Amino acid sequence: MSLGFAITARDGAARRGRLSTAHGDVETPAFMPVGTAATVKAMRPEDVARAGFAMILANTYHLMLRPGAERVAALGGLHRFMHWSGPILTDSGGFQVLSLAKLRKISEDGVVFQSHLDGSRHQLTPERAVEIQRLLDANITMVLDECTPFPATKDEALQSMERSMRWAERCKRAFRDVPGYGLFGINQGGVHDAPRRASAKALTGIGFDGYAIGGLAVGEGQDAMFAVLDTTVPALPDDRPHYLMGVGKPDDLLGAVMRGIDLFDCVLPTRSGRTAQAFTRFGTVNLRNARHQDDKRPLEDGCDCPACRFYSRAYLHHLARAGEILASMLLTHHNLRYYARLMEQMRAAIEARQLAAVGKRLARDWARGDIEPC
Repeated sequence: MSLGFAITARDGAARRGRLSTAHGDVETPAFMPVGTAATVKAMRPEDVARAGFAMILANTYHLMLRPGAERVAALGGLHRFMHWSGPILTDSGGFQVLSLAKLRKISEDGVVFQSHLDGSRHQLTPERAVEIQRLLDANITMVLDECTPFPATKDEALQSMERSMRWAERCKRAFRDVPGYGLFGINQGGVHDAPRRASAKALTGIGFDGYAIGGLAVGEGQDAMFAVLDTTVPALPDDRPHYLMGVGKPDDLLGAVMRGIDLFDCVLPTRSGRTAQAFTRFGTVNLRNARHQDDKRPLEDGCDCPACRFYSRAYLHHLARAGEILASMLLTHHNLRYYARLMEQMRAAIEARQLAAVGKRLARDWARGDIEPC
């Protein structure tokens, strides 16, 4: 295996570990901010690092369309291009082809689609997806998979999953094995147990540096998502990292860590920051709400982000209502710092074998909600 991964502590199914790459180590469980187009929106790369993150995610679909993988490679690769020195994971683009592209046609060879930007025609095969991610210089390359629509019958999920497994084999053959770089397989199968187990068996047989679980957080609900994890995670190799794609809310992260997930990504903290929603110890806060207009308190006591250290809720409310760019910058930084602190708490709790107790406290505080000042 080209990526190092060591599990240093366990608490039930939860794992505390370290993922080692050519661009540095990642302490797990870890959350990856989403930098879809080679930028985490409203954040400078150095501020993403200061907020507590070692690895980010970028996206094959968006970068192949603009500015182009060959151009990024000619400019020195994604790390130099975006001034990010840490590890980068690139999503292969399968989900974006499903959700954004026009007139897509899926076949055994791959997918042909029209760009959502200008209507230009493109083909993405498993081999081309791996090539693009190599040109971008991604530390973790994801296989191309067919993102099964939700809902799907068991037979539909099975057929889709089997195609994804054939594509995964082709990705493995196309991938160049380089120290500090790795290829992750993606488990599919909808919300159905048998296809999920069959997918895990197929991926294990091919052999990957890590194993992702895809096709969730697409409308199935938290209970169904956790049920899939209960079925799938134990069927994946225990000594390799487990990555839950596109998830999620703080309670999703907690429940998934308790089920053996090591890596996460989601647009939620950054997208919420741009819509004046903040994550706090006591749940979410809408800074557009008029109740904040005279509130001198910080957004969250004890938070060390710039929004909480230097500004009042009243000022953040003013910025959000005025549509100022600074509102997006400050609230995005706060949300990312909240997510980083949440992962720090879970890592410490696993080391102390106290994750269940910490989880109960977190859930109690989230349920309390943000209380107005007296």
